[in-house]
Amino acid sequence: MKTVAAYATSTGTEGQKALSIWRPPHLSLRFWAVFLRNLLVWRKLAIPSLVGNIAEPLMWLVAFGYGMGALVGQVTLPGAAGPVQVPYILFLASGSICMSAMQAASFEALYSAFSRMHVQKTWDGIMNAPVGLDDIVLAEMLWAAFKSLFTVTAILGVMLALNISHSPKLLLAWPILLGVGITFSCIALIFNALATGYDFFTYYFTLFLTPMMFLSGVFFPLEQLPYAVRVVADWLPLSNAVALVRPLFMDQWPSDAARHALVLVAYTVVAFWLALALTRKRFQR
Repeated sequence: MKTVAAYATSTGTEGQKALSIWRPPHLSLRFWAVFLRNLLVWRKLAIPSLVGNIAEPLMWLVAFGYGMGALVGQVTLPGAAGPVQVPYILFLASGSICMSAMQAASFEALYSAFSRMHVQKTWDGIMNAPVGLDDIVLAEMLWAAFKSLFTVTAILGVMLALNISHSPKLLLAWPILLGVGITFSCIALIFNALATGYDFFTYYFTLFLTPMMFLSGVFFPLEQLPYAVRVVADWLPLSNAVALVRPLFMDQWPSDAARHALVLVAYTVVAFWLALALTRKRFQR
């Protein structure tokens, strides 16, 4: 028989292990109720949300695609059979759709999730029901990814209407863009767990997202960058997303697709685990 002291020591160790912020995710289907809750609330603001999310990407497309595109003309890209000439509007559209997925997912997983977590205390109310914090974080991640997919679907519709691309391979771009939304929602949830206020997110957008927009081949080919910068840019999540999506706009298959996909998966897994750990730590205070 264990002594009382030995029992207390063992249970204390087990308790600390159970409360470790780095423990594996404890997930269940209860996340779906949280996802549906966000969907029901958002339905009332769906149209304004859509307009707000697609307005900026379309302005980029019109100003740079048609304005600067008239000056640039064609962009030369490396291809399997040699250099390929691509209209700049097509080059920009295929990169900006990935940028839109990144921004829409990031905005939802930052400002909206922070409002529900910290300002409105919605997460605390949900946890009074038999729903764990891990399920809430998973639901927020998937919800942000859904919002980004909703946004890029609308933008894809506009691009089809403008006759920018009618490649049948764009059907494959749709699930890839969903994966891009998942990746960036996981990364954004890390900063959501660390934030003390809305102003904190300025660092994320200014020091992380904005530089990545210009270093990921959205506005100009990566080959234009210095070698040292290009080595770093090759491993950025947005660069790998663009490398997967852009060839589909050109009715081609992406090269090194497995490597690009694995990079995005690695970012997703690591970022989700870190976001979950930091969120647990925040709620243990």
